[in-house]
Amino acid sequence: MFWSMAPLVLACIALAGLLGMCSFAPSGPGKGPAPQYDAPAALKADAAALHIPIRVPVLPDGWHANSGARGGIDGGRVDPVSHQNVRAVSSTVGYLTPAGMYVALIQSNADEEKLVASIHAGMYPTGARDIDGVHWVVYEGAGDDDQGTEPIWTTRLSGPAQVALTGSAGESDFHTLAQATQKAQPLP
Repeated sequence: MFWSMAPLVLACIALAGLLGMCSFAPSGPGKGPAPQYDAPAALKADAAALHIPIRVPVLPDGWHANSGARGGIDGGRVDPVSHQNVRAVSSTVGYLTPAGMYVALIQSNADEEKLVASIHAGMYPTGARDIDGVHWVVYEGAGDDDQGTEPIWTTRLSGPAQVALTGSAGESDFHTLAQATQKAQPLP
């Protein structure tokens, strides 16, 4: 069986090589440019589609958005009228810091515990940060592999909007994004 397939495999490899669709890099993949993402346009579209208060943070030079998504959280909030658990929505934009570290901004109408659990289950509050008078709760925890997970910072801003930050970036980067987000006004 192997010997009957070998000529076909060799022909596929040769054809791919001739067409330039394959390459060999003995040192592994090279570092390419980070994807670009139009965060202001995406956040404006999210505000219109999701009908929740969305902020567009103005970040210092060197920061750039590289990803985004919309999502839902089943039973993510308690409806103030019916007192029933209902679906919450979220808008996420990922940013790369000047040092190339990643931090995500999640904006939602979910309740705090539900939003944190939707990012990563098993997190628990371990502290707080006060940034220009806004109280941020810091969540940490161990993952299934007990190696730990990226922290989550969250706060409730006017609107009301539950905002969360998570990623591999350091505390000073979290502080920068938190400060920029809370300074921004919700989109109309």
